[in-house]
Formats: sequence, C-alpha cells, structure tokens
Amino acid sequence: MLLHRFHLVPVVAGILVLLTIGFARAAGETAAAKTSAYLLDMTTGTLLSAENPDRPFPPASTAKLMTAAVVFKALGDGEIRPDTSYQVSEHAWRTGGAPSRTTTMFAALNSFVSVDDLLRGLIIQNANDGAIVLAEGLSGSEAQFAERMNALAKEIGMTQSRFANPTGYDAEGAQTTARDLATLANYVVKEFPQRYPLFSQADFTWNNIFQRNRNPILGAIRDLDGIVAGYSEADGFNAIGSMLRGERRFLAVVAGYPTHQARVAALEKLFDSVDKDFEEVRLFEAREIVAEARTYGGSESRVGLVAGKPVDVLLPRGDRHAFRLRAVYRGPLVAPVAKGTVVGELRILHEDSVTYTVPLVTAENVGAGTMQSRAFDTVAETLFGWW
Repeated sequence: MLLHRFHLVPVVAGILVLLTIGFARAAGETAAAKTSAYLLDMTTGTLLSAENPDRPFPPASTAKLMTAAVVFKALGDGEIRPDTSYQVSEHAWRTGGAPSRTTTMFAALNSFVSVDDLLRGLIIQNANDGAIVLAEGLSGSEAQFAERMNALAKEIGMTQSRFANPTGYDAEGAQTTARDLATLANYVVKEFPQRYPLFSQADFTWNNIFQRNRNPILGAIRDLDGIVAGYSEADGFNAIGSMLRGERRFLAVVAGYPTHQARVAALEKLFDSVDKDFEEVRLFEAREIVAEARTYGGSESRVGLVAGKPVDVLLPRGDRHAFRLRAVYRGPLVAPVAKGTVVGELRILHEDSVTYTVPLVTAENVGAGTMQSRAFDTVAETLFGWW
C-alpha cells in the first residue's frame, strides 16, 4: 500500500522543521495500570505499541540479560576471552549454587569455570551461581559489577533502570521498565548477533548434569526464539521475547502479570497483533524529497532533504489520525553544503511519542553565495529570523 506523497515545509527558524500529518489512533484495549507491554519492530526500529512502558518494576531474572550484555561487551572489547576461567567462590556457591535452592548450573565450590561455560549456565539454565561467578571474576564483587551494569545501562539509553546485582535477586532500589528492557534486548540482539543463539539453545550439560533450557516462554509461543523471563513477588511475571516474521524481527516486553499463563497470553497478543493490526506502508521512495531546509549564505536559499532508502514502516490498519510526520533539522545550514550530508531526521509520532526515525540527508550540493547574497542573508536573519 502506497500513501500519497507528503511534503514537509520548514516553519521554525534554526531548530525544528515540522508538518503535522494525520494517520490513525490505533485501536486496542488499555492494559491495567499495574501491567506493562511494549512491541517493537526491531528491523526498522518502529515502536508499534506501548502500554505503561515507563512503569517501574523489579527486574528479577531479566537482570541476567544485563549481566550477559556486560560480559558480551567485555568479550567484544578483548578484555576477556571465552576460555578465561574464574574460580567459584564460597559466596557464589552458597548464594547461587546448590545450597541456595535456586536455579543453578551446579558449579563445584573452588572449581574453575570458563567464561564460555558460565555464559551457557547464565543464559540457558538461568544460573545464579554462573551470574555471581562472572560478576566476581570481572569486577571483584557483585556490588562493583552492579556499577558496571548501571554504567552500560546509561550508555545504551536505559534511562530509568538501576541494577543492584547480577542475578536479579530482590534488592532495595533495583528497578527497570518495559521500555528500558526493550532497549537492552535490542542492544544485545543487534550488537552481539553471534551470541543470540544461546538464548534458544535447548539444553546444556554441566558437571555431568543434563538440564533443559529454563526459559519458560520458549516453546510456549510459536516462532519465539529468545530471550528471558523473570518473576518477582512484588510485581509478578515479566518476560522479553523475540521472533522473526518474514524478514522482520520483532521484540515484545510484558510485565506485571499474575501468572505464567497470563504472561504468555500477553506476549502472544502482542505478536499476533503484528499481522492482525498492522500493515506495511511506504511513505517515501529513496531519494524522494521529504522536506526542505533553509540555507545561510548559499547560492540557493533552500535544499531538499531526502532519505537514503525507501521509508517503509508498519502502521495500524484503518484510521491513523493520531500519527504525525515530522522532519527535524538544526539550521539554517551554513553554505557550502555537500550533497549527502546527514542534517536531520524524519520522525513518526504517535501521541507525541516518537515511534520511528530515519536520517535525512541533503539532496544536492549548495555552494557559497555571492557577497551580496551573503550580506542579505545576514540582515534577513537578524531582522526576521528564518520562516
């Protein structure tokens, strides 16, 4: 389905350029205030739906995804290797191993375990001893590792999360949100694609003990191939799930549900809505003029802005009046301006939340203007601003 062409015109000097365009208020049931849900088209970065996405709740075992992310980054940076070994301390053994009566990989006290095996235990068996051994090995203690978790969370844009330990055990002040967990999962899947198959590996044998994958949402939903689930007494059941539909990968986050069955039903509803409630729409062809930017001191007073590829997005079927397009750039652009320079972005907004962005580049070169035109531009900006 191809929408009619949209032409966005600059209206505010120097900062924002925008034109409101009607799309549709997406139909859907409002989730209870105590639950959260978030659905993302990871392939394009389009936010498809969100209910209470910034409601805080304890991370529970979803904290292990951040633990994995820190270790993945350390591996990628060359700080450690897959065959780097860490010793199982008494604290790790008692707090997360067999004596703890929690999910464990049964690593023996004082044994040395490779990072590769610890990651398998962490992800496949949801192993608390694996999480603690990794934390102590990388940072010396759980508390110091938590500082590292929070630093990475800030770096990747998790604005409302705080982690207190690598396991997700209940701790005062520890919290996250559905939006932040989606940011984390998106980071892990896109930055470390070679590690993602660990999240769907069916089983793992460690210390001569065979264990199946402990992620309860795997196998419960057709086509779902990761990522993690958790439970806290304070907020109930949460989960992050991902799957491929055609050439697109989707990510769903749910939290605050009273039972595992309710959690699975909430995830299924989100994923089912992809085909039921959305359709792919081409807004602009590649290199088609999306908007115009004002130039300062140039041979031309304006330059076209284009996307480098076709702008294809998923939008709700039917009425779309709650959606708007906005082209944003910081200007006026000071000449000379080279063709293909990234100067702004096209945004799709739903009820003032940005659901999709794509970079905008200049469509052509703009050379420096004559002394007379540059002088006129200076006077025009001083007296009137850019309108």
